[in-house]
Amino acid sequence: MAERARQELCDTVSDTTLQSRRRSGAPSSRTRVRRVPENARYGSAAIAEILDRALVCHLGFVHEGQPVAIPTLHARIGERLYVHGSAASRTLRAAATGAPMCATVTLLDGLVLARSVFEHSVNYRSVVVLGAATVVRDAAEKREALWAFTEKLLPGRNADARQPTARELKATAVLWLPLEEASAKVRTGPPDDGDSADAALDVWAGVIPFVTTASDPVPDPSLRPGIPVPGYVRSYSPG
Repeated sequence: MAERARQELCDTVSDTTLQSRRRSGAPSSRTRVRRVPENARYGSAAIAEILDRALVCHLGFVHEGQPVAIPTLHARIGERLYVHGSAASRTLRAAATGAPMCATVTLLDGLVLARSVFEHSVNYRSVVVLGAATVVRDAAEKREALWAFTEKLLPGRNADARQPTARELKATAVLWLPLEEASAKVRTGPPDDGDSADAALDVWAGVIPFVTTASDPVPDPSLRPGIPVPGYVRSYSPG
């Protein structure tokens, strides 16, 4: 009887998840965007584009009853989101227990200035990924992930920089989350009060766009003379 009840419960949950997916296109009810759902994006291409462009993600989980969100570098390989940190970190300890985690990234594209304070907003692109992390134990997979981290930060850098030693690999924790439960949210365009009564107010409204740029490279003070700046460093432009 207990097994039958368990199966009926699983069927009910599956049906609920399926119905939610059919209504919204979300992979599950947990990832369905409820606030301003028209800004939601559930396609893997949209999610991948934002993850690949963002340089930093925040990994959230509960550690000893306390919610924490740790900023970290990330890289996407196929349908997996990789993050890394110290092998002695609480992130690794939490992941090893199968604790649920949440990874988020946000790209800020501009300030949206409306006529009223209430309608002020920002233009942005964000992704939320839910799931349990898997600890990477295989040395080859760990090296592949670390290569992806470096290549994502600065394409071409791997060819110049020394690769990790066995000791460095051991000191580094690499985790991955599946992208099965992920959603993106995007806001673009002007403020929303252009067709409201507030449009008659003598208040400037519009958007201040944000553009991320890189300044000229600054050499390490201890750099040996005669080492030229690589072309990929001189020409680097974020996102």
